[in-house]
Amino acid sequence: MGGFFGVASKSDCSLDLFFGVDYHSHLGTRRGGLAVLNDEGKFSRSIHNIQNAPFRTKFESDIEDMRGKSGIGCISDYEPQPLLVHSHLGNFAITTVGIVTNKDALVKEVLDSGYTHFLEMSGGEINQTELIVALINHKQSILDGIKFVQEKIQGSISMLILTAEGIYAARDRLGRTPVQIGHKDGAFCASFENFAYMNLGYTDYHELGPAEIVLMTADGIKTLQNPGKEMRICTFLWIYYGYPTASYEGVNVEAMRYNCGKYLAMRDKGTVQPDAVAGVPDSGTAHAVGYANESGIPFTRPFIKYTPTWPRSFMPTNQEQRNLIAHMKLIPVQPLIKGKKILLIDDSIVRGTQLRETTEFLYASGAKEVHIRPACPPLVFGCKYLNFSRSKSEMDLITRRIITQFEGDNISNEILQKYCDPDSPEYARMVEEIRSQLHFTTLRFHRLDDMLDSTGIEHGKLCTYCWNGKE
Repeated sequence: MGGFFGVASKSDCSLDLFFGVDYHSHLGTRRGGLAVLNDEGKFSRSIHNIQNAPFRTKFESDIEDMRGKSGIGCISDYEPQPLLVHSHLGNFAITTVGIVTNKDALVKEVLDSGYTHFLEMSGGEINQTELIVALINHKQSILDGIKFVQEKIQGSISMLILTAEGIYAARDRLGRTPVQIGHKDGAFCASFENFAYMNLGYTDYHELGPAEIVLMTADGIKTLQNPGKEMRICTFLWIYYGYPTASYEGVNVEAMRYNCGKYLAMRDKGTVQPDAVAGVPDSGTAHAVGYANESGIPFTRPFIKYTPTWPRSFMPTNQEQRNLIAHMKLIPVQPLIKGKKILLIDDSIVRGTQLRETTEFLYASGAKEVHIRPACPPLVFGCKYLNFSRSKSEMDLITRRIITQFEGDNISNEILQKYCDPDSPEYARMVEEIRSQLHFTTLRFHRLDDMLDSTGIEHGKLCTYCWNGKE
């Protein structure tokens, strides 16, 4: 995933920028970056690898020399940014969040138009943000360039562009990711997560709509493109990615997760009699609280997440190492496990490896039963709109492996839709096979309609592609 933060202030912005970006550390695991425009009109920039140390330990010495009244920064799961650009549009810095799924076609189109080259990152990939720069530079103004990006790309891109005249903030065409504006006396900020500016003295000022573009200065924001009417914000922001204190479209993450747990409990009523309800830390915890509150079954914490040396930003990119560290993080509380029937809620089941190992270690610690309740429906389609995971193939999803096991390699969308329907025999067969392979006592996924109801937002404004393949 990734997140960004920008500040336009009448005084030095460096500390607000530093802490605002740091508050996005839960959204990325690989790189962080800052860019500041000083009073002489010159940019300073710093980018660090944050795989083995928190953002603030890498940047706290840099920020002392990055003084200015406006700046942008990011946490990135992939490419190094912000980028500093010199072009016919002037000098600017840019950071982006999202994914371009037609990147190869656009790179070819840009090169065929006379653009001479792209710089390669390690691993041979082209920096996606550099491609966005190339598209912007096709036009005669930054505003027209941003509109061109929104028109050309498949996927989603939201961005912040730091210039001498202010910071351009643009939300992706269908609003799949958020961009939120905060305000305090003498300053405005733009942020992926609105909680990131609360402790810095800012209050909510404006949330950009889909495709909306604004120019932000220390005096305010000017709307350059009005929001579109169609929205498809990512529902998984509430289920998993969002920090509990964040809100999107006015809906708080923690409150939505309580609602999810409530709906799960209502569907489960009378079918199982666990001794306790628990959540897989961290994102599963709030869902479990909602379930416990609705069902009256006690909420407990049968294992504790050890984070002093392994917070999320320390997770390695190698999947085998990720699985090992995810297992090592969870330390059992034996008196709360031994002889107990536990209903365990996780945000989702992707590959299934980590949850299977968690279940096995609960059994090894003396649990009598382990009932699993994912807080979202089965993931059947790989996300093509956000950097949801590092998966290169939909066969990384346990659902697709099982469907292929049942149906063979050539699977039509019509067949896949049967496995997305919670009332179909195909769905029931798939769920039972997942339960059997992962050694759960029982398994019941959240229904899509219940999950969408949990947000309180009109269903048509929510992206559900990874669950039902619908655009």
